[in-house]
Amino acid sequence: MTDSRIEKFAKILVEYSANIQPGDRVEIQTTLAALPLVKELYKKVLDRGGIPFPALSWEGQTADFFEHANDMQLGKTNEIRKYIYDNFESRFRIAAATDLHELKDVAPEKQAIFGKANSSILETQMRRGAEGEFKWVSSQYPTQAYADQAGMSLTDYEDFVFSAVFADKEDPIAEWEKFRDTQANLIKNIFGKEKVVLRGPNVDLSLSVKDRVFINCAGTNNMPDGEIFTGPVEDSLNGWVRYTYPAIMQGRVVEGIELKFENGKVIKASADKNEDFLLKMIGSDEGASYVGEFAIGTNYGIQQFTGSILFDEKIGGSFHMALGAGYPETGSLNKSQIHWDMICDMRNDSEILMDNELVYKDGQFVI
Repeated sequence: MTDSRIEKFAKILVEYSANIQPGDRVEIQTTLAALPLVKELYKKVLDRGGIPFPALSWEGQTADFFEHANDMQLGKTNEIRKYIYDNFESRFRIAAATDLHELKDVAPEKQAIFGKANSSILETQMRRGAEGEFKWVSSQYPTQAYADQAGMSLTDYEDFVFSAVFADKEDPIAEWEKFRDTQANLIKNIFGKEKVVLRGPNVDLSLSVKDRVFINCAGTNNMPDGEIFTGPVEDSLNGWVRYTYPAIMQGRVVEGIELKFENGKVIKASADKNEDFLLKMIGSDEGASYVGEFAIGTNYGIQQFTGSILFDEKIGGSFHMALGAGYPETGSLNKSQIHWDMICDMRNDSEILMDNELVYKDGQFVI
């Protein structure tokens, strides 16, 4: 018997997040581990008049690819996925890993070749998403691997995930609509501000958001959600930040990251663990050493670090920045083959000022 929360989860994704319409072509990217959710998504897309195209991978498939592919194969663009991103109306990408470290032994050079070959797909997602032509949604299905990473039992982790997406509520879509309206008022209060200053034990940084747009993240592109974000003016960052949580990319866990910025660019980078990987990613292309996203987490129902960026970047009382590609709808001009979110806690002795006005103190907005 299917957990009723899975059916509600699918309903949220199809009817609220992507708002599937008749004729929408919808790719469903995930692994076989998420089959219960795929079945519900498939039915609900059909019920809305959409055309679902499941794309399911199996355990170890990605690791096998990197082990056996030569440089020619690594450098080949995924033409089917490129067609989908260029032409389809929607896609769901549901993370459902069974081994979170399957790529830890893959050479970064191999991943860089593959990333470069497929970077146009990410650019298309961001461009068509900003233009309202492509309704992309990313989410996560609870697996034992994620539960182990979070230090929870699978049952507890399932409860955490379904609660975070409001699938445990009687009317989850109404809950997300209320959440969206609350954040809209918050953005209205900071509209037009230009200079942002962040201060605290882990940050002393200034940046500009002049003529940039803050986006209300309330469950359309990400589920769960809970952040407001923008693309900072590319050459405006000055100062330093020490990220309080590990940053995870391509199966690598990088801990104790500290970055120093000058005129927008990372001029010094260090890490307590996997520093070599950090430096290679920053050097993967010109845009990778600039920030494409500045965001403040607003989901106070998520308070613990789990190792899954989809949840962790939403932690109420934190901010995060992404090295690499920015979202065009914010006004960001930064392009890169990477988009790597890194999170910093602001719940103790920290503040954010905008145009010299205190707007945020110890993890809470004060406006």
